[in-house]
Amino acid sequence: MLSFALASGAFAQSVYQPYSYQFYQKLNTDLYSTNTREHTSIKPLFADDSLLKHHYDSLMNYGADGKQHGLLYRKLFNEHLIDYRGTGSTFYADLLPDFDIGRDFSGKLTISTTSLGLQVGGTFGSKFSYNITGYESSAVVPDYLATYINQVGIIPGQAYAKVYKTNGYDWSYLTAVVSYTPVKYLNIEAGRDKTFIGDGYRSTLLSDYASPYPFLKLTGTLGNVRYMVMWTDMNDPSSTSSYGTGRQKFGVFHYLDWNVSNRLSFGFFDSVIGYYTDDNGTKRPFDFNYINPIIFLKPVNNSSNDPDKSLLGVTGKYKITNGITVYGQFALNEFVSKDFFSSDGASDNKYAWQLGFRGPDLFGVKGLNYLVETNNAKPYTYSARSSIENYADNGEPLAHPWGANFREVVGLLNYTYKKFDFSGEADYGRYGLDMNGLNYGKDIFQLYTTAVQQDGNFTGQGLATHMYYLEGKVAYVLNPKYNLRIELGGIFRQEHNSQFEDRTSMLTIGLRSSFRDIYNDLASYKTH
Repeated sequence: MLSFALASGAFAQSVYQPYSYQFYQKLNTDLYSTNTREHTSIKPLFADDSLLKHHYDSLMNYGADGKQHGLLYRKLFNEHLIDYRGTGSTFYADLLPDFDIGRDFSGKLTISTTSLGLQVGGTFGSKFSYNITGYESSAVVPDYLATYINQVGIIPGQAYAKVYKTNGYDWSYLTAVVSYTPVKYLNIEAGRDKTFIGDGYRSTLLSDYASPYPFLKLTGTLGNVRYMVMWTDMNDPSSTSSYGTGRQKFGVFHYLDWNVSNRLSFGFFDSVIGYYTDDNGTKRPFDFNYINPIIFLKPVNNSSNDPDKSLLGVTGKYKITNGITVYGQFALNEFVSKDFFSSDGASDNKYAWQLGFRGPDLFGVKGLNYLVETNNAKPYTYSARSSIENYADNGEPLAHPWGANFREVVGLLNYTYKKFDFSGEADYGRYGLDMNGLNYGKDIFQLYTTAVQQDGNFTGQGLATHMYYLEGKVAYVLNPKYNLRIELGGIFRQEHNSQFEDRTSMLTIGLRSSFRDIYNDLASYKTH
């Protein structure tokens, strides 16, 4: 999601705006300018009047010509369905249609999405805001997504899947956020939603891929430093023991973002994933140390009896010019010095990294934004000693959606011209799937104690698999308030190894709304 402060100062009244890469990249000119020192790596963002407010308002009100129009015209093209603005409060509500139909030519299948949502939101005074959004959906999906859903049991990044026909699923999706800003340096948020850490398309630390989860978040800003602490409650349907499945677990996340200068920024991240009941059915007492909001509360530890799983990370970005920003991440899941600084491929050294560059106005074309990045994760990264401790929520990774044991190169182009949005993605990945019943390190729900070997591991080991993915979209935005648009899209995907080959070629057209990101550029979860 993306939150925008509506008054000057570190924080002020924030209006909920769901995070999506496609919308957010439209603000690149402001965010990645060498003349600004904005915190860009924690989504939601808080922006003051002097920077993003004007640009954001122009996007939300594009097409409003100041002329008098009828009620139907205004509601269809310029306004929320219900839009109340009083002296001490505001309220808005929208119906969110999401319908498309298309053809998977490779699978000889007619695909479709039928989804209807409702959002309500508003503000009380200058310090409190809220938003609740829900969808009821059904879809017939191409074969590769059906394979993923059948393996995982989850509609990617959304909710439990209910099968109603071949390649057909029903599901419900809900987010709810309340935001309170008691003083201008502190914002408090609670609800059920997602958080993204980083400046890239993917994140090796915390992404917006997995399903929404209940959370409480504190975000403070003092000068060039922004600090976030978040407590979450999660579940894990892939976690099994003789004492039950789908057990609950919790997460504690800290992130400190430091703008050293207008060009250079560093970030420091840590997280802890813990559980309430262990594999033997024993309930653990609550550890009050987790209430402490201080970063690096618990470092990664390799040899103690600490039952919880830690992840450490660093981020960085440097604005080379107004048109080129280099960024990166490093996530450390476990560290053994004698193995880390050798080349023995030890299974107990688990880490992931990202390197990329992005910028606005490519080739001097205003509104043409680009991003190119590579993401890499060693085998067994994000896995743990028991299934419930893995770095996942609701059966899906909390970081990169491909899990571990992969290399990826992805590039994106986005162009906005008046009410038209054009986007394109090219993605290549190489990863190793499990085979012969052995754990080669891609499936983060497998225990790393069952690694295929202690030494000699390498990225891509196992069933060597290649994936090529191309996607293009053209959309005409009818109403920018809730991103109501007519959209034409196409996907070509090929995934192959020595055991199977999947090919998808599809076209869709539909009436879409909302800003939520739905990721289709997925790798196989298991062999099939």
